[in-house]
Amino acid sequence: MSSIKEKSLNWLGKLRNAYRLVIMNEETFQEVGSYKLSLLNVYVFLSTIVVIVALAVGALIFFTPVKRYVPGYGSVSDDREMMRLSRQVADMEKELSAFRTYSENVRRMLLGDVQTEKDVPKLKSSEMHSDSAAGSPPEIPVVDEELRREVALGELGVAAREPRTSNFSPKEVPLEQLFFSPPIKGKISAGFDADKKHWGTDVIAPQNTAIKSVMDGYVFFSDWTLETGNSMGIQHANNVITFYKHNSALLKKTGSFVKAGEAIAIIGNTGTLTDGPHLHFELWHKGKPVNPIDYIKLE
Repeated sequence: MSSIKEKSLNWLGKLRNAYRLVIMNEETFQEVGSYKLSLLNVYVFLSTIVVIVALAVGALIFFTPVKRYVPGYGSVSDDREMMRLSRQVADMEKELSAFRTYSENVRRMLLGDVQTEKDVPKLKSSEMHSDSAAGSPPEIPVVDEELRREVALGELGVAAREPRTSNFSPKEVPLEQLFFSPPIKGKISAGFDADKKHWGTDVIAPQNTAIKSVMDGYVFFSDWTLETGNSMGIQHANNVITFYKHNSALLKKTGSFVKAGEAIAIIGNTGTLTDGPHLHFELWHKGKPVNPIDYIKLE
């Protein structure tokens, strides 16, 4: 026991032993500074610096937004900013998906690459039952549940602010009850043929004949393509879209609002899929091509 006490006393004594730190000029050996130090003072000084740095880092993490970048700190679902950003990202993804779908549909309409009901494979009854009996639906995260609830409330608010009709009739009018102004009158050279993927009607008319819009609407496409030449697409009410192809000139630009009977183009013979001056007119309803002759008098 006495030896252990002696060693501890010797160790404490060494820590308290005074030393002098002398700073001298290397060339002249002139004394610049002299400091009295001990190992205990150095140890206390370094420990104090470590403690101060640790407290400063802890305060920086605790009292500033830096704590968001620390893994495992807090819960993402409790962070309102993260929830708001996640909703914005989800909305942007939906808008981007809808825009891609819309662009793909317009491309198919312009090129005549239409997917009919025959092209869509039907599921067998056994597959349908197996899918329905696959099990309970997956659990919806709390953030997605909140987002869906807010979207539903927003749609309900929009519906509540919309004006009511006097007889509560549905907004969408059947295609048979719509009035179409003929885009042009002439001789029909080729009619609507779904089997040959000819989704419109070709009408021959005199040179420089003006082509007119069949209904009020907005021009969403007015440009030149390799196969259809100078083409124009107009979005109308009741999910109706019309196309006017192979024109020699286009009189309206994308984004323009046109009225029924207003001149929008001049008949022509542009594009590779044509063999003479004519108008290729297409009528689409709810994303599907229909025979224009059934609704519009072109001759």
